[in-house]
Formats: sequence, structure tokens, C-alpha cells
Amino acid sequence: MKTEVTKLLGIEYPIIQGGMAWVAEYHLAAGVSNAGGLGLIGAASAPAEWVREQIREAKKLTDKPFGVNIMLMNPEADAIAQVIVDEGVKVVTTGAGNPSKYMDMWKAAGVKVIPVVASVAMAKLMERGGADAVVAEGMESGGHIGSTTTMALVPQVADAVSIPVIAAGGIADGRGMAAAFMLGAEAVQIGTRFVVASECIVHENYKQQLVKAKDIDSAVTGMSTGHPVRSIRNKMTKEYLRMEKEGADFMELEKLTLGSLRKAVVEGDVVNGTIMAGQIAGLVSEIRPAKVIVETMFEEADKLLGRKLEA
Repeated sequence: MKTEVTKLLGIEYPIIQGGMAWVAEYHLAAGVSNAGGLGLIGAASAPAEWVREQIREAKKLTDKPFGVNIMLMNPEADAIAQVIVDEGVKVVTTGAGNPSKYMDMWKAAGVKVIPVVASVAMAKLMERGGADAVVAEGMESGGHIGSTTTMALVPQVADAVSIPVIAAGGIADGRGMAAAFMLGAEAVQIGTRFVVASECIVHENYKQQLVKAKDIDSAVTGMSTGHPVRSIRNKMTKEYLRMEKEGADFMELEKLTLGSLRKAVVEGDVVNGTIMAGQIAGLVSEIRPAKVIVETMFEEADKLLGRKLEA
């Protein structure tokens, strides 16, 4: 399937895996890349040497393009930015900040830079700064979210910039993919659906919570603090929302969630941990290999778009 994004990144299908903290490590990234999409290693708050090791391990499993997602608030962001160059990574997605300070270095090394944005203003800023594409992520997504829905955000960003737009948030199957293309996107970024990929190393308890989830099972915490996060409802989210309603300050709420994502992903504590997931968790009903997820999405989208796309 040829689009501006597949040509830009040298991939077969316009499907990118989200760079999810504690979830997007080398097994999943390699699996998605081998399936014809673009896998991502999520640097999150990890140290630079961990990212270097992940990149090297991914290269052992795939010879296809893959990338790194860097959270620019990471204290080791400078070192990670250099690791990306040193290890020959050709694609980087960015979040939680402006990547302008690294742009010249990455461009000189041939790195394609794709910031994640939640507004038209940020998309325009990233284009002026030299971004090769942007991910327009709607509030339906899991984890840290913006305030605009995917349906409203994507076409406005597509109209505002001349670089390719990748749609994210609330997309889990070929229907969502086809809709994203109709809104002006050239690719989609998928998070929640890949959490239950066979290659994903998250705890089985976490995967089962997503498989069992219904349409109303996500909650957004942190609206009062300016740091909203979408996850599956559990004891922790109920307590957080109660404290938030009663006016708890930011530090009190932070204590409640400190280390909670790791609890869920690594330890399988789905009662007190944070089970980050998007609103489409109700569409996720089984664990499948990344290859099956990618190819099924493409086939569904192909039929819905009403034309035989070049594969």
C-alpha cells in the first residue's frame, strides 16, 4: 500500500506502532516491522544505555526499518538523542516537548523526525521546525491525552500542514484505518491493539484486562492537574478520581500513581496499577501475532476504501 508515509519510511503498510512506555520494547517493535509496519521502541523515562541495548536487540530480530519514540521530558533525552544517531536509527517520534534542539543533528544523520501533536498550532510549529511528518493524536487514545477527538483533529491538521499526517487515537481495525484516510491521513498509529499482540511482553493479566474490556471501561484521571491520562477503570482509578474530586493536590495524586504503570505491565497488578488503554479497548477481543493484526487491518481497509491498493 503506497502512501506518502510508506515512501518516507520505506515500509510496506502505513501502520505505525505506538511508542508506549514499558510496553514498546524490542520484541514488539521487531514484530511489527517484520509484519510490514513500523515498530517503535519506547524510550519513555528509561536511561540511554537501555535504549541502546533495545536498538541492538531489535536489529537481531529484524532487518526492516524501525524507530524510537523519545519523551523529551526524560532527563536523559540529550543522551538518547545521541544514541539514536550513533546506532543508525532512521526514524524517531517525539512527545512531551519540542524536538527542535535535536533537529539539526538528526537531519544530518538522515533521521526522519515525526512529532506527536494534539493541536493544529503544534503541528504547524513542528512543520516549521523541519519535521518530516506529524502524528495527530486524538483524546480517544490511551495514556497521556489531549483535548480534541481524532475525528475533529486529523482533518484540521491535514488542512494546516503540507507534510504527511499520521492519525492516532481510537483506531483498532480496518474501519478506523479507512476512516483516517478519508480524514486526510497518510498512515495510522496503533497503540492499544498492539498491546495484545503475541510479541508484546506485557503481563498476561494486563492483556486479559484489555481483551475483557467494554466500551465504557476507560477512565481519564488527572483532568484537574493538566496531565490527563486514559486507562482502564480499576481500584486505583476510582481512588484517584475520588481524591481529585475532593481537591487533592498534584503531589498527593502523583504519589498514588508513582510506579503504577510498571506494576501493571511488569508485575501484573491490574488492581492498583495503571492499565493504559484507549477507548477502542472494547474492540480488542483476542491475542494475535503482529503480522495478523497488520495484514487484517490492511485487508479490511482495502475493501472499505473500494479500490485495490498496490500491496
